[in-house]
Amino acid sequence: MDFSALAIDVPAAPWTGRDDGGSPAHRRWWQAVSTSAMAPAALDAELPGPAALLGFCSDAGVARNFGRTGAAAGPAAIRAALGSLAFHGTRAVTDAGDIVVSGDALEDGQVRSGAALTTMLDAGYLTLVLGGGHETAYASYLGVAGTAAVTNGARLGVLNLDAHFDLRDAPAPSSGTPFLQMARAEAAAGRELNYAVVGISEPNNTRALFDTAHELDVKYLLDEDSSAERTEAFVGSFLETVDIVYLTIDLDVLPAATAPGVSAPAAYGVPLPVIAAVCRQVAASGKLFHFDVAELNPSFDIDNRTAKVAARLIDTLLR
Repeated sequence: MDFSALAIDVPAAPWTGRDDGGSPAHRRWWQAVSTSAMAPAALDAELPGPAALLGFCSDAGVARNFGRTGAAAGPAAIRAALGSLAFHGTRAVTDAGDIVVSGDALEDGQVRSGAALTTMLDAGYLTLVLGGGHETAYASYLGVAGTAAVTNGARLGVLNLDAHFDLRDAPAPSSGTPFLQMARAEAAAGRELNYAVVGISEPNNTRALFDTAHELDVKYLLDEDSSAERTEAFVGSFLETVDIVYLTIDLDVLPAATAPGVSAPAAYGVPLPVIAAVCRQVAASGKLFHFDVAELNPSFDIDNRTAKVAARLIDTLLR
């Protein structure tokens, strides 16, 4: 597929990182990711299909939600953290570049991002979006919902790793509204949103949000209940109900000590080993269709801790 045909605001730049040599045994992510307009196909039918990543440079939704802005710089920070990790994967990975939300033009950016993702998904790519605030999620949904797979009847499930439901009913879309937007869009299409969340913080979600979650039959697991065993069972039950999964990771699901660089650091959070296990479980199911990582705010990160966590989770999902 010719990635130059997509309406990308900023074409992908060459990645950089530590150089231990050019042999396959020394390869790191910066040496494995292609930034050419013509994306490579998988070289062997036995290997995983190709993946494509897209940056969504936005914190307009965070600003509307009265959060700490800075997440628009998240995609660059994730690429930098990912670049020097050793590459042990076998799939071809291409960076398609960035969609940039200028000023308050959030809805336009979400539509343009969704259109690019639909094209890549229909071409057979496993897609990844680097956020951006969690308004990234609605851009991802537009991309997934527009695919032939969904319009032809595949059962879509949305799995959110997050301290928040993000079901806020507000006058304008924001980082707090994407899943209510999805529910309404699915209803308009004659479908019902199959939405599950791991890591909900009870003190950080109002009773109104819990009521909305119950009205929409949202499946959720509180952060205090997210042990390894209960989370595995919860995710396993969810996976049984779907054909394809859109996985969205809001980094504020993690404890603040693990992920300080987010808009709303978690006082409690779900431990990283549990979140990493969910990523492995979803990837191993063979149902992962698209995923994104959101809410990295480099302005508040400490020792690039949050960026490194995001990179580690992406590495896990793209094996």
